[in-house]
Amino acid sequence: MEETLTKYIPNIMNKLPVFYQSIEETFIMVGWSGAISFVIGLFLGIVITVTKPGNILQNRMIYHVLDKIVNFFRSIPFIILLAGLVPLTRMIMGTAIGVEGAIVPLVFGCTPFFTRQIETTLADVNPGLIEAAQSMGLSNIDIIIRVYLKESVAGIARATTITIISLIGLTAMAGAIGAGGLGDFAIRFGHQRNQPDVTYTTVVVLVIIVTVVQIIGNYVAKKNTH
Repeated sequence: MEETLTKYIPNIMNKLPVFYQSIEETFIMVGWSGAISFVIGLFLGIVITVTKPGNILQNRMIYHVLDKIVNFFRSIPFIILLAGLVPLTRMIMGTAIGVEGAIVPLVFGCTPFFTRQIETTLADVNPGLIEAAQSMGLSNIDIIIRVYLKESVAGIARATTITIISLIGLTAMAGAIGAGGLGDFAIRFGHQRNQPDVTYTTVVVLVIIVTVVQIIGNYVAKKNTH
């Protein structure tokens, strides 16, 4: 087996420790930035939904301010966001390179996307259920938790899956500025040193990771679909 791999992907076999480290770095970036983006994006998605005119906590000022902020960051290409956030990244993380330097821009790039996914998911909740909850005397917090969130578990699972897959792509892009991970590995060895087997193997690994994430997301969504 080892001889076969050495024959077809010799450059990968010569750099296995670096390759494994790159996979680990990708998971670290996705894990940390994904967790932070999930919390912030879920919160913002809920706030935007419930403060929208006609909803339970309607507040035009809060809604329009958050809506414009989310639109602003969504409109910035990620590669430009990486460069523009260098001072903020250095201030927060102490460095703007490597895995740590990628976390801040990844959060800024991922959170607006996930926020819109959550907003769309919560908007699909049957208004009749909300009216029924209000008629039963439930508080706004209870309505958010027991109606909006409970009825949207499958949709949130699908939104999370889509966002994680998008985030994996962003980590690969972050490799262009030396952020580490599989993107950096493919660029340094596959592209700059003209080693095609490195590029193709990296693509295969990313496809496998994305496929596993999609399968898990589909399973969770299916289990929570009414």
